[in-house]
Amino acid sequence: MIRFENDYAEGAHRKILQKILETNEEQTPGYGTDVHCENARAFIRKACDTADADIHFLVGGTQTNATVIASILRPHQGIVAAITGHIAIHETGAIEATGHKVLTLPSDDGKIQAEQVQALYAAHWNDAAHEHIVQPGMVYISHPTENGTTYSKAKLEELSAICRKYNLPLFLDGARLGYGLASKNSDLTLVDIARLCDVFYIGGTKVGALFGEAVVIVNDSLKKDFRYLMKQRGGLLAKGRLLGIQFETLFEAGLYEKISYHAVELAMRIRQAFVEKGVSLRYDSMTNQQFPILSKEAITLLSEKYAFSLWEPFNDTHTVVRFCTSWATKKEHVEMLIEDIHKVNLQSVGVPSSQ
Repeated sequence: MIRFENDYAEGAHRKILQKILETNEEQTPGYGTDVHCENARAFIRKACDTADADIHFLVGGTQTNATVIASILRPHQGIVAAITGHIAIHETGAIEATGHKVLTLPSDDGKIQAEQVQALYAAHWNDAAHEHIVQPGMVYISHPTENGTTYSKAKLEELSAICRKYNLPLFLDGARLGYGLASKNSDLTLVDIARLCDVFYIGGTKVGALFGEAVVIVNDSLKKDFRYLMKQRGGLLAKGRLLGIQFETLFEAGLYEKISYHAVELAMRIRQAFVEKGVSLRYDSMTNQQFPILSKEAITLLSEKYAFSLWEPFNDTHTVVRFCTSWATKKEHVEMLIEDIHKVNLQSVGVPSSQ
């Protein structure tokens, strides 16, 4: 079985494993105070052009989202997100478990717009009984989104401006950030994201690391006592060096960028194969996630050889599926998939006009 259902099916890039082995018997301080974590912080600050950013290493995405959000919001506040946002649909109520409501906005492509945030904020404060309603306290987005779409620099600038106007910290979930930056239709850079967001994280778990996410806190008002919150929520890893070594390796010589481009390049080949067969794509994703709309027969035939995700029903006869590449996807596996895509009878189906 060749697996395309996620981007964390493999272990870690060999250079990371080699570095962990080479440094295995080093004695270092714990909890992220070692030289490898400091080196990783220096590399990331340079990549983001933010000399004074605070950088913290946590183990996984849900833990990171819950810790960051809980560190910012007051007890009566909630976080604004797209209705399809990861924290709204794929984290088992982790944010609500911290005592904060996710305030969702409608979205077909996974993105939210500045005017939506402005309207939600105005609606709250214009309500005579606003003290009876959860107050919007920050804004959450991801790049790429859950549906593989990306923000343009212009749209992120608009969203950032609204958030700063109303003092709503803007938090960007970067679990797949490498793949978003590698997208051909995204003009955002790490420097742009650091300039426009108050806090974001650089995902490692899905982009070459065994595990780990690097939180970058740019807004000075959000930095105080963050390590206390990490410890309280189980995020302060005793062997923090294991996280530092991984991000040190990913950012020392451009490895993070290189392996991200690899995944996106292969995803574009899969995308093109479906397009050539006349198959519609549910979302206009130019990242490592592709969402063809397939008949039940095509799904059954392709499932004999490949693992992929059933994403959402489209109609009575067709389903949206997801094919996902990663930093470790083999070119020969993609070639096999493309060959089989051309062999299978794939009936085209129209997509909603909202795309």
